[in-house]
Amino acid sequence: MKGITADQLMEAHRADLAIEGEEDVHFENAWADPDSGIVYCLSEAPSAEAVQRIHERAGHRADEVHPVPLAV
Repeated sequence: MKGITADQLMEAHRADLAIEGEEDVHFENAWADPDSGIVYCLSEAPSAEAVQRIHERAGHRADEVHPVPLAV
């Protein structure tokens, strides 16, 4: 997502939020570096696959999804 603007990031995040409940996913926040095109999303979900399905349906498939199984 090279060159992504704050408005485009918010639009992509809103697209995820609009359908997140269909996969029992909740997107907490999103960050982007327009120069590199790297975007990070923090979410709670039953699986990495559920996160990917939401991103795909919202029109921005993730290159990678990394589960983080432990929290404090």
